[in-house]
Amino acid sequence: MTIRTEVQVRPGAEADLEALTDLYNHFIRETAITFDTEPFTPEQRRPWLVSHPEDGPHRLLVAQDAESGTILGYATSSAFRPKAAYSTSVEATVYCAPDAAGRGIGTLLYKALFEALADEDVHRAYAGITMPNEASVRLHTRFGFEPVGVYAEVGRKFDAYHDVAWFEKKL
Repeated sequence: MTIRTEVQVRPGAEADLEALTDLYNHFIRETAITFDTEPFTPEQRRPWLVSHPEDGPHRLLVAQDAESGTILGYATSSAFRPKAAYSTSVEATVYCAPDAAGRGIGTLLYKALFEALADEDVHRAYAGITMPNEASVRLHTRFGFEPVGVYAEVGRKFDAYHDVAWFEKKL
């Protein structure tokens, strides 16, 4: 029996820093989804948090269980590259807590993120997906991302090389 809970999607806040850091650290320790290799402390992760204000092209949205307040996942639109000509492009990312996978949390987060970006001066969104990751490819394709290329064996983690497939979405 599946118990449905109400999920609230809202901008990330300072109070979320520890939970967001814990969620991300899970993926650092357990998967090759991110190429970070050492877990962060909340203080080390703070610059990332503050680089995503409540408005503008670089957003952080969190999904939380409305009853318990538990963070179920987050999505970001971050600077794609530091040079000024890239300012209308963002890199989109979504992470769901392991026990929230398959519940539509990523879909809720991306829906809210792309709605928020609709009024911003953003022309393209890009997503890099460590392969294989069929669930992430399905999610991004559902939101209109199209494959644009693969960086073969671009990262080494857990003594193995991993490809990263790049996807692009017109905004």
